[in-house]
Amino acid sequence: MGQIFRARAHSKVNLHLGVAQVRGDGYHELSTVFQSLDIHDDLTLELLDDPTAAPITLTVDGPYAAGVPTDSSNLVWRAVELVARRHPPVALHVHKGIPAAGGMAGGSADAAAALRLANAAFAAGLSDDELMKLAAQLGSDVPFTLMGGTALGTGRGEELVPMMARGSYTWAIITNREGLSTPVVFDKMDELRAKNRVGDPRMDTTAVGQALISGDPQQLARTLANDLQPAALSLRPDLRKILESGENAGALAGIVSGSGPTCAFLCEDDAQAHNVIAEVTADNPGTRGHIGHAPAPGAELLD
Repeated sequence: MGQIFRARAHSKVNLHLGVAQVRGDGYHELSTVFQSLDIHDDLTLELLDDPTAAPITLTVDGPYAAGVPTDSSNLVWRAVELVARRHPPVALHVHKGIPAAGGMAGGSADAAAALRLANAAFAAGLSDDELMKLAAQLGSDVPFTLMGGTALGTGRGEELVPMMARGSYTWAIITNREGLSTPVVFDKMDELRAKNRVGDPRMDTTAVGQALISGDPQQLARTLANDLQPAALSLRPDLRKILESGENAGALAGIVSGSGPTCAFLCEDDAQAHNVIAEVTADNPGTRGHIGHAPAPGAELLD
């Protein structure tokens, strides 16, 4: 057995997601406040002693492994290749604890962790700034999941500024058996906006920033916003019932996370979060609940 390196990839929740019009490059201009969650995936990278082995092999297991690719289309694979074009054969493994296709940036978080793994395993010596540039090449959410904590994201979400956040926050995360395509949700939002069925883009993050400084979850609950939520609810009306169930169960506030279909409920504490999960999953077959705490670190090496 060769040397093994381990890393942890943390998920995210969008406390605020303002989406402006489509830019010339086809992307929407965003104004979003990210916060990392301790719901995570674990990754390993083993340096293989056999020089005849395939350059990269990838395996995946865990409760959310179904449907996750194990070839070069996976961002983990691509991250390793970005760090070093030539490297010894490696065996990569991902244990999936972050729901897939749920708006929690699981694939992006894995890519961020893979960047750190490859940098350490190959002794590449890349600085955090250099890793951030590689992260931006992999996807809009990869830079934040590399950095973690709490941050304002602009551009496609990859231009980051850390934000002050006092205290910690407890979330009841409700995942759904059926995924929701991010491009389809953006297209639906554009359609609703063209028909004047949704309001103007909410690009001002002042209120959520002040709430985070206060450290008061009740104040933060009043500021949660997501411009993609009407589109997600239009495509998936069942999400309305989930949001109603969670708020009726005592959550401070509920919101569709990113493009959905995951719904995130801000709670006072773990006891309230357990109650929300119990009631929502009982009322909505096909859902699962997880308790998350924020802010968590970004992608981190474990040893």
